[in-house]
Amino acid sequence: MKRQLVTLAVAGVPLAVAGAIYAPVSASAQPAQTSAAGAPAFTCSAFQIPAPAGTAVESVTAAVVPAGTFQVPGTPPLGGAQIPDVPAHCEMTVTLTHPGANDHATVQVWLPQSGWNGRFQAVGGAAYAAGQIGNVATAVKQGYAAATTDAGVDTGGLNPSWGLDFGGRINTALLQNFASRSVHEMALVGKQVVADVYTRPASYSYFNGCSTGGRQGYMEAQKYPTDFNGINADAPAVNWNQFEVASLWPQVVMNEARTYPSACEFNAFNAAAVKACDKLDGITDGLISTPNRCDFDPRRLVGTKISCAGKEITITAADADVVRKIWDGPRDTDGKRLWYGLPVGADFLPLAASAPGADGVTAGSPFIVPAEWVATFVEKDPAFSSANLTYAQFDQIFAKARAEYDSVIGTSSPNLSAFRNAGGKLITWQGGADQLIPTAGTVDYRQRVDRLMGGTKKVDDFYRVFLAPGVAHCGLQGGGVDDLAALTAWVEQGKAPSVLHATLPTANGATVARDVCRYPMVSRYTGHGDPNAASSFRCVASRG
Repeated sequence: MKRQLVTLAVAGVPLAVAGAIYAPVSASAQPAQTSAAGAPAFTCSAFQIPAPAGTAVESVTAAVVPAGTFQVPGTPPLGGAQIPDVPAHCEMTVTLTHPGANDHATVQVWLPQSGWNGRFQAVGGAAYAAGQIGNVATAVKQGYAAATTDAGVDTGGLNPSWGLDFGGRINTALLQNFASRSVHEMALVGKQVVADVYTRPASYSYFNGCSTGGRQGYMEAQKYPTDFNGINADAPAVNWNQFEVASLWPQVVMNEARTYPSACEFNAFNAAAVKACDKLDGITDGLISTPNRCDFDPRRLVGTKISCAGKEITITAADADVVRKIWDGPRDTDGKRLWYGLPVGADFLPLAASAPGADGVTAGSPFIVPAEWVATFVEKDPAFSSANLTYAQFDQIFAKARAEYDSVIGTSSPNLSAFRNAGGKLITWQGGADQLIPTAGTVDYRQRVDRLMGGTKKVDDFYRVFLAPGVAHCGLQGGGVDDLAALTAWVEQGKAPSVLHATLPTANGATVARDVCRYPMVSRYTGHGDPNAASSFRCVASRG
């Protein structure tokens, strides 16, 4: 895509200066100056952007971009893809700063030149990326005016080196940007840009994100409840300090036991668990519909011989104990539960990864996201390694993280009253085999909301959770649901979803169509009909 670009720099000035309208890059990209047959006017130019409270606008740019393929920058899983058939659109870029903070947070807003559906969609980030421009391109393809922000911390998504200043102290301004305020400011700026470019505001505003994006959606509902009419917040990284530090628990368990099962050995435990618990939903189909009810004891595999890379391996009692503790989840040295474990059936990697060291001895290989959180923010030492933590050290780090950061980025408040009162709707779906964020933590949050706000039926009026059997984190290993379509129908037509239509990957490699039930209901086979058809299942009350 070739862009024709004009930049206005107004560092330190609360309002951006209006600029000229762009000449077209090509005939197909020419912005419409008048509306036709009821379509909104379209003017791609650098407008005056009112600065959100506490900020100044440093610069505003606008570019007309013709239809074409968009190359998402970076490498998978956070980038590196090509998105074809992105329609001609206007790209507005607004850079904000918080006076005295020396930060520079960029908001990008893309607006389709034609075929706008009248809606605004803000998209969330992943890991340490506050936004994902590829998801903006996808949203524009679907007819939305869409926005994202880098929160001033754009380092590729897996590197939080921005967390410390040159003196080794926490960069509180950037942490606040990443934790909460940049998404709020994106919402304000994005909706203003939409109103300016189309000469009328969006009819509805939505937030759409998964993982870190899911956490951002919950933060919006908790702290800025009027920003969006609907929030789609999937596999949410809420309860940030509990689950993030808990993600290192498998490494602690393996280190203390000096036992590092291979991926092949871990897979054998999962296969046995699926075989034992598959039938709990009334049919053997390669899915554990209720992982919390699966009581498979990994010690049942002790002495079993399996083939791994052509070698015969015997499962040991130490292997089984490692698996048991990983499934059970972190506990303190007194045996008290700290957080939830890996869902039964979820991939053990990358949280329980290991690798031979330089001396040939196998050692733990901690997942980069929690390892960086502990090193940079908790220990304030980028060289700190989580590979050899003891149980006692883990306890100390867990407590330290909660004490210092729960109020900043915990995103765990169950009080959604203001969001409910504003008429907002919130949908969350999460895979039952999420290998990065424990599904039980999402259920725990929902249960706390229920207790605070009058019970399941009252909360269902504005907030619904759906657990998709067999699906990994954010559907990265296959599977997906019609979450945004369901949210739109709920917000705009009052049709509250009782199920989400989904495709689910099974343990035997097949894909099945299912209706994912709203929590606390679960899917159960009716006893007749095609087991691959959603119509052969119904939602029933969970037994546990």
